[in-house]
Amino acid sequence: QVQLVESGGGLVQAGGSLRLSCAASGSIFSNNVIAWYRQAPGKQRELVASITSIGGTAYAESVKGRFTISRDRAKNTVNLQMNNLKPEDTAVYYCNYRLTALSYNTWGQGTQVTVSS
Repeated sequence: QVQLVESGGGLVQAGGSLRLSCAASGSIFSNNVIAWYRQAPGKQRELVASITSIGGTAYAESVKGRFTISRDRAKNTVNLQMNNLKPEDTAVYYCNYRLTALSYNTWGQGTQVTVSS
């Protein structure tokens, strides 16, 4: 089993920056994908960014050029650097761990990001 803990959320003004962190613990396997999702009130959860075990990344069109996802392998941590934040980025952000060869996946508890205009 894998447990995920998100941190780094908060309240910022438009144009500001935040860095979210997802710390993983438990039985970590190398063939995994870590992703950040977000969910705003009344909306479906959407994929924001993902990173594979070999460093491949993908981003939602709405955050390209502003957000960067990265791994710290020594700490089993994935970070999401968010720059030039906009009010529409306001949401609860969730970390997701998925084994690419199996159906197993798990979620963190979420961290709130609020961007004021």
